[in-house]
Amino acid sequence: MPSPSPCADPAAILITGASSGLGAALAVEYATAGITLFLCGRDEARLAAVAATCRARGAEVLATSLDVTGAEAVAAWVAACDRHRPLDLVIANAGISAGTAGGTEGAEQTRAIFAVNLDGTVNTVMPAIAAMRPRGRGQIALMSSMASFRGVGGAPAYCGSKAAVRVWGEALRGALAADGIAVSVICPGFVATPMTAINDFAMPFLMTADSAARLIRRKLAANRGRIAFPGPMAALSWLAAALPDSIADRLTRHLPAKR
Repeated sequence: MPSPSPCADPAAILITGASSGLGAALAVEYATAGITLFLCGRDEARLAAVAATCRARGAEVLATSLDVTGAEAVAAWVAACDRHRPLDLVIANAGISAGTAGGTEGAEQTRAIFAVNLDGTVNTVMPAIAAMRPRGRGQIALMSSMASFRGVGGAPAYCGSKAAVRVWGEALRGALAADGIAVSVICPGFVATPMTAINDFAMPFLMTADSAARLIRRKLAANRGRIAFPGPMAALSWLAAALPDSIADRLTRHLPAKR
């Protein structure tokens, strides 16, 4: 029989952006007796509600209101969590979009999106690596998007930030393998969350956040490097990435893309 994956049973899990959407669904999915959850989010009331749900399921929960764009504050928080209980799994999930389905992202929106989606991910991942490397084990998951495979005209900053997260995470997987740290990149299609609720267009293969969280947990336990779902949406995204510009330009012009 094959040996079990070292990622199969994380006991101490840190999740950013846990106050709503996929972050909240992942927290609830992992919540059970014996599990310690370190959760952060910017909305204190919603984060408290998620924490209460997870505690009711038997988990120990330490919830912190935190802006992931503050590098020093995030590093201090990650280190404090690791001292409380050595981290097994860190999910850098926090992310935003501009919601500009019919317009163009302005300079302020663009900088804000990159600050949260990319800088916030870096701010979370680097101290996690520092904590895990000395003990030679751990797992890091970076939340990218199906929108990372081909930029679309409705959300250039969102697509660009998620593309950077995806490629960085894929490279980290190889870079950290010798240190015993597993790295996975998560590329969801459309998931029913507050981020997608503002969309006024048809979202193909839309999944519930709970279903997405169950799938992500299963794939992380198997140490999958890239977790792209649902399958049909992933196939379409990979095809779009391979299209020549003459075709892709017509298909992606003014189309929004959000996780």
